[in-house]
Amino acid sequence: ERQLAEAREQQTATAEVLQVINSSPSDLAPVLDTLVQTVARLCRADRVGMYRRRDDAYHLIASHGISEKEFFRAHPLAIDRSTLSGRVAMERRPIHIPDVLQDPEYGYEVQQIAGYRSMLGVPLLRGNELIGHFNMTRRRVDPFTSKEIELATTFAAQAVIAIENARLITETREALEQQTATAEVLGVINASPGDLAPVFDAMLEKAMRLCETTFSYLMTWDGEWFHRIAFGVCRKT
Repeated sequence: ERQLAEAREQQTATAEVLQVINSSPSDLAPVLDTLVQTVARLCRADRVGMYRRRDDAYHLIASHGISEKEFFRAHPLAIDRSTLSGRVAMERRPIHIPDVLQDPEYGYEVQQIAGYRSMLGVPLLRGNELIGHFNMTRRRVDPFTSKEIELATTFAAQAVIAIENARLITETREALEQQTATAEVLGVINASPGDLAPVFDAMLEKAMRLCETTFSYLMTWDGEWFHRIAFGVCRKT
């Protein structure tokens, strides 16, 4: 009966996560928050953090039970064997540390602040590419079971699905915006074949919007000097 109840809870949690993914395909925040909270509950973890790879380091993007959140966000994790994240990145498989105080290689100083003992890290894999990972910890020495490791791996796969959905939607939207902007500029060119000013203004306005800048300018080069021929300023308040 206990195993049946656990299976039902896991199925319900999986369905809830998939529902959030479907309802928020382009908004990762609620999806990732639901994922880390679900993993924490089903895997009996005190803390769960999800990290994404950026600039050869890993940055916290979602968490549950991490009071040192700002510290983690401001201090990306290095990729080496002194951290759980480093080992997951290097080996690209679930890494389980039953007790960090008994692990001679572990040396991440945050352990002294957070006081965790047992740890589990699970990679987020997009094909062969490592895009991030889960970290979960317990303050007590209480090794994660093989079933919990398998469950965390399943939710890691769902996280990858959510991240991929958001990425594809964003890329499609950006491509459409670029095509629309190009068409609009071409329309201005066709409407003003002998007047460059509105063409340049349109180009700068589209460039600022697509690149999310506050101002821009267009210059020509006469072989010796640059000459500013158009200038744009974001009108948003």
